[in-house]
Amino acid sequence: MAIDIKRHKEKMNQDQPEIKLVPFIDILFTLLIFLVVTSSFGAAAVNGNDTGTGTGKPNMTDSTGDAEYYMIPVAGLQKVTVNGVDMSSEIRGNAIGVHANVLDQGDVQIKTKEHAIIIQAPPGMTPQQAVHSPE
Repeated sequence: MAIDIKRHKEKMNQDQPEIKLVPFIDILFTLLIFLVVTSSFGAAAVNGNDTGTGTGKPNMTDSTGDAEYYMIPVAGLQKVTVNGVDMSSEIRGNAIGVHANVLDQGDVQIKTKEHAIIIQAPPGMTPQQAVHSPE
């Protein structure tokens, strides 16, 4: 029995080309390594005095500037009460300005489903001093 070499060569020529995955993966890893090495990454600064209590209040010692009021935006804000007094007239652009002492010594509850903010001001502070219309 004879081997038909001509038919075997034709069969080999009819095969579809294949994509070799090993060199493809090598090129991808080389590009990945290049991008990681040439990229610059910056880490967020964490102070050593962070106790991780998670009160939800901003740490005022980390802030810069001398702002007396801080703006608290709430989508669709409709009602603001301070010590039980309705201060909704101070809302501008779905936000309210809250005094820094309220954030430090008082209590601020944001109720997003009710579109309301309930504030308990520190003793000696009137509702008019606790909130201010944002400018």
